[in-house]
Amino acid sequence: MSLRRPVVVLCVLGLVALGGYAWKANRPSAPVVAGKPATVAPAGGAPAGGPVIVEARPVRVATLADDVTAVGSLVSNESVVLRPEVAGRISAIRFSEGARVGKGDVLVELDAAVQRAELQQARATLDLAEANARRTADLFERKFVSQSSLDNARSQLEVARAAVALAQARLARMQIRAPFAGVMGIRDVSPGDFVKDGEALVNIEDIATLKVDFRLPELYLDRVRPGQTLEVTSDVLPGETFAATVDAINPLVDAQGRALALRARLDNPQGRLRPGVFVRVRLILAQRAGVIVVPEEALVPAPGDVQFVYRVVDGTAQRALVKTGVRRDAMVEIVDGLAADALVVTAGQLKLRDGAPVKVAAQGGAALPATPAVAPAR
Repeated sequence: MSLRRPVVVLCVLGLVALGGYAWKANRPSAPVVAGKPATVAPAGGAPAGGPVIVEARPVRVATLADDVTAVGSLVSNESVVLRPEVAGRISAIRFSEGARVGKGDVLVELDAAVQRAELQQARATLDLAEANARRTADLFERKFVSQSSLDNARSQLEVARAAVALAQARLARMQIRAPFAGVMGIRDVSPGDFVKDGEALVNIEDIATLKVDFRLPELYLDRVRPGQTLEVTSDVLPGETFAATVDAINPLVDAQGRALALRARLDNPQGRLRPGVFVRVRLILAQRAGVIVVPEEALVPAPGDVQFVYRVVDGTAQRALVKTGVRRDAMVEIVDGLAADALVVTAGQLKLRDGAPVKVAAQGGAALPATPAVAPAR
């Protein structure tokens, strides 16, 4: 016990001495210039009591578009699945899959041997009925037959003509023609297949013009109208924008989703877009000119959902409360609180207070005059 106590005392004294040395060694020392300590510059980048260096930009006056965005789908201008009206065996397919065809082109032919024979028979009957009608008319002029015989001959002639028209219609139904100009799809049948009436053969799509179907909330009902401009973008062609025009507005509002269905028309002459593609649409409701906008970084939030900016006036920072509108492309609309010729601080606001002296620096760091002459934005 007599030896342990001196050891503990020595250890404590050693720790105290070591702590004092470390504190003295790590204490910052102010540089001395001409025998006096130098003044340490504040965080603002200027000597104590001097102006704060900030970055500033003049406000812009621009034209903004009131718009609304939505998602939609592309639909063919015309689309149909070709189906035969009668059952029969396919004798020929006269199109290539994915090829363009014109209106009225023969696409599929069914075996029409029976229909052609019926047409030939009907034409022979028509020839006989025409000859009988001529002979009966000649005999009637000579008073050899009665009026009823002449009427009967003429009636048989009309029946024969109707039979020919019927046979021609039946023969025409054995050929399936393109109802409009478009692009053929992928067929599900081959020559020699027996198809029933109404069976799906192939689809044809008119994609030279596409329809854009999309929906908007019902609150836009009084702001949309046919003819408005629409911007369409798609992930299949990133970075490209296509112009479309509102073509129709469904008069019935969806009661389930409280949505309004709209259809726009988009020219697609090169066929780069296809039906069924997912698209994003931007509907421009109106254009507003003379709108004051500032960069987003110029806004400073304050308690109570208030925002303000610092204006540079005569080399001082003046705080100005602002009301903001829409935001687009890193710019914010200023509804109230700024004039068109204002110069606002975009960097360094955290070091400012209302009325503080400032010095404006360019983006590269070069100092500009404290009171630059800023022309009103046009």
